Amino acid sequence: MESIVPIKGKVKFVITLDSGVWIFDDRKIDLNTFFEEGSIMKDELEEYTKAVSKHWSREIQEGATYPPTLKTEKKYEKEKVLTGTFAIPFAPFLKNAEPHEDASTIIIETESGEFNFPVEKAEELLMAFSKDGKPLKEDGPVHILLKDGSNKENPIKNVKAFRLE
Repeated sequence: MESIVPIKGKVKFVITLDSGVWIFDDRKIDLNTFFEEGSIMKDELEEYTKAVSKHWSREIQEGATYPPTLKTEKKYEKEKVLTGTFAIPFAPFLKNAEPHEDASTIIIETESGEFNFPVEKAEELLMAFSKDGKPLKEDGPVHILLKDGSNKENPIKNVKAFRLE
């Protein structure tokens, strides 16, 4: 199974997506909680500001030394990465490919056929890349899910490429 998936067609830059590195990407979404909590995407700047504020408050209250709980928190985060089920939004990658103005359709090429979405729906697409801490080797490298969860039980599998027309 090939783990590289291209974005090709009516784009300024052909981009190859490697799902093996997304586990380190801060944009990843925990699918175990995403559909339960609702598909509210968080503002990255707001989240960063909250994290820095929390860290600053902790340092003021407890001093610059790190409490024992910080080690536990780091261990929990590492374990979450090793056992979690994750996806990443498709839209930022499409934006980097710079679709041509006349591109109107995203065609998802799979082993079993093609699936079409309007380019405007790119914001609704998620690329699942791991289940229970393991890459999607059998029917991957990515599964396509919709943010509304409507195809959560039956995602688009065996994705080979994204083509814009």
